[in-house]
Amino acid sequence: MEIFKEAQRNFDYMVRIRRHMHEYPEMTGQEFETLEFIKKELDALGIEYVEVPDGGIVGQIHGGKPGKTVLMRADMDALPIQENTKNLCCDKLCVSKNDGISHACGHDSHTAMLLGEAKILNEHKDELNGNIVLCFERGEEGGGQIANLLPYIVETMKLPIDTCIATHVKWDVPAGQVSAEPGAVFSGGYGFAIRLKGLAGHGSRPDLAHSVLDCFNSIYNHMNMIRMKYVSPTDILTFSVGSVHCGTAMNIVPDELVFDGTIRTFNVAGAGASFMKQFKEVLEAECKLNQCTYEIISMKDPLFENYNNETCSEIARNAVKKYMGEEALAKAQPWMACESMQAYLKYWPGVITFTGIQNPEMGTGANHHTPEFDLDEKGMIYGAAAAIGYVVDFLNYEGEIPFTPYKGNIRELAARNIK
Repeated sequence: MEIFKEAQRNFDYMVRIRRHMHEYPEMTGQEFETLEFIKKELDALGIEYVEVPDGGIVGQIHGGKPGKTVLMRADMDALPIQENTKNLCCDKLCVSKNDGISHACGHDSHTAMLLGEAKILNEHKDELNGNIVLCFERGEEGGGQIANLLPYIVETMKLPIDTCIATHVKWDVPAGQVSAEPGAVFSGGYGFAIRLKGLAGHGSRPDLAHSVLDCFNSIYNHMNMIRMKYVSPTDILTFSVGSVHCGTAMNIVPDELVFDGTIRTFNVAGAGASFMKQFKEVLEAECKLNQCTYEIISMKDPLFENYNNETCSEIARNAVKKYMGEEALAKAQPWMACESMQAYLKYWPGVITFTGIQNPEMGTGANHHTPEFDLDEKGMIYGAAAAIGYVVDFLNYEGEIPFTPYKGNIRELAARNIK
């Protein structure tokens, strides 16, 4: 199989898929027409599949020879963002027809690439030394449908997965390049929601009230100190408070405040755990000093960082160079966003690559989750070729894959979710 030529030959196919999905995006948990569209494409390709209730679609390609099994994953949901008809400098080639919803993160291209990869691999299945599992995941943008999808693959289908691979398009990587660096490439993190309770009072006598605003101000200022005092300077960690709800009138000292936010890091077990320990101590101490109380509305187990297995990363990087040339291999910076692929990579050794989509002449390169986000579709050729190259080379790989699998419950792992 001439992998890069096959990806080039199927470029128009991937463009058709991507543009249809882009024009008819659907929100997290509402991907009903998208599901039907994917199923029709799989039917046309002659690929067997099952629909996982409130989870997605799992397809299978059986290779001509016995061997290992590779899971290939893509997401499909869109965002509640009104799309701009222009990108950074030009009119877009296609625009959402669903008002207020757009594929402003590139999930349309992820599905297009996976269907393109499935088409090519299915046409060459007799050459494969193993099997392929195609995983089309619903609800990546915070809906958590992976909580149904991943346990179905493990517990119901009992598929013997040996490795997993996915890609995410990236705004700052040039189209025509793919990155597959080892280690943490997406951050993990914690989400929190806290309710503070105090004593209400009149604005003329704040001394008789216990102000939750004063309490929150003390907590927030102390959170800024935690990063410097308790987290190693060699660790990358950010925190942000995303919303604060408080008060009913200008002359009333409020008695309740709710705030929430996230902490993100590439070292969840180290820097993240240390920060959260101190955060809880700050809550306790500052509430006591301000004569308030607190309630943890939500503080779930953390989402893990997306950690690329070193051996799998090497196989993927070598595949890029082997099938597309040294110039196609990028070394992208890790991304502080979170990604549900973390659960797959915690359970099986694998890799999530970054597919470049930036092209200044075409105006592509706006950040994800913005109205101007757009991509150079030719980047999909390289993303698809890199994935197929990894599949073929992994199935032929005879070395060891050092990996310590997650020892906890698959349902608990899949249920972890923050955005």
